[in-house]
Amino acid sequence: MQRISLLNTAHDLIRDILHPGDIAIDATVGNGHDTVFLAEQIGPSGQVYGFDIQQAAIDSTLEKFRKAHTLACLTLIHASHAEMSEKIPAHLHGKIKAIMFNLGYLPGGDKSIITLSDSTLAALTIAARILAVNGIITLLAYPGHQGGDLETDQVKNWCGQLDTEQFKVNTIYSTEHKDTAPRLFVICKWQDCTIYRTGA
Repeated sequence: MQRISLLNTAHDLIRDILHPGDIAIDATVGNGHDTVFLAEQIGPSGQVYGFDIQQAAIDSTLEKFRKAHTLACLTLIHASHAEMSEKIPAHLHGKIKAIMFNLGYLPGGDKSIITLSDSTLAALTIAARILAVNGIITLLAYPGHQGGDLETDQVKNWCGQLDTEQFKVNTIYSTEHKDTAPRLFVICKWQDCTIYRTGA
């Protein structure tokens, strides 16, 4: 089976849903690649909120935007994504069209600093609540690193308890269905969202 790019797949799915003027969240800013992608979809009149607990990630992303994009559409928040509910203005709750998660550690950074199950699940619960109808959550999980197996399993379990009347979940693997293979969880807030009616 040919290996597919899960990141490109996430971008393709979001590209179909996100439009200029929309609101999006990058829940794990990292080196800013997803943040820039989201800004390209919603600019110039939309807004991207980016979260990261590492100042290095915030600084790296700011640098990318200074070179190529307007900072007017970007709000970077040096905090855990588990604080989304408090940090995202209340009047935008229910209006967020896309939320991206890319779990694990900061590429090129300290590999001992990783996303943790408790904060990831807390953030997902908030994300599901503040997501707009017909909005999308994409979550890239990597079971192959220390702590990644547990986090991936817990995300899978969390997805399994979602109300199927309200959410549709699809899981896409980078290669075959191996326990150690990276995977993309795609969570769509239902109602007229037909894009994921094919099986995982």
